Formats: sequence, C-alpha cells, structure tokens
Amino acid sequence: QVHLVESGGGLVQPGGSLRLACTISGRTGRDYAMGWFRQVPGKEREFVVSMSMNGARRSYAEPVKGRFTISKDNAKNSVYLQMDSLKPEDTAVYYCVSSRGNPILSSLGKIETYAYWGQGTQVTVSS
Repeated sequence: QVHLVESGGGLVQPGGSLRLACTISGRTGRDYAMGWFRQVPGKEREFVVSMSMNGARRSYAEPVKGRFTISKDNAKNSVYLQMDSLKPEDTAVYYCVSSRGNPILSSLGKIETYAYWGQGTQVTVSS
C-alpha cells in the first residue's frame, strides 16, 4: 500500500522560507511522479510543482516559479519543496502527491494524474 508522509509546515513571515519534505513508502522503481498541490478553504486544490522520480521532467505553476524549488533524494524515497520569498497568498494546506505511472510533461499539472495523497501540512505566511 502506498503511503505519503509530509513534514515541515509552519508559520513564517512574508519573505521568509520553509522546506517541506515528503517520504513515500510502498513504491518500487522510479517510473512515477511526485509533487505538491495546495488548498485554501473554499477553493479547489491548486497545482504547485511536480517532478518525475527518474528526473526526466518537472513542472512548476506560474505563481511559484523562481521562488519554489522541488528536489528529490531517491535513496530516501523523498521529495522536498524549498519555498523562498514566501507571500501571504502562499498560505494553504500543502499536499504531497504521487502518480501511479510515469506521466508526460503536460500531465504533471493535472490533478487527475495523482492517485496517492498525503494528509497535508499547513503553511501560514503572516506577519
């Protein structure tokens, strides 16, 4: 059974940084993608960033380009989201996600690509 565990959320001031981590269990090989969505109350879940675990593809949502960076550690079955220059509008619950297979680039940003979801971690950007 696939299981995702997130960590690293919290409260940070505008302009600050946070690093989220997500570890996956129950998967073998590297033919799948992992990434992050986020959600604020009353709105739909929004794509943030994703990458294929074989390193071939990655995709960022426009609002986070140049500020957020996704990385991975295959030995630890983990992905990380480094969030810099945080803004109040980045406040949300962040969910780690994983696909079943290895999606093409144009599918990385689509919510239907992801079959597995973590429990979510709260990120609050406020002074």
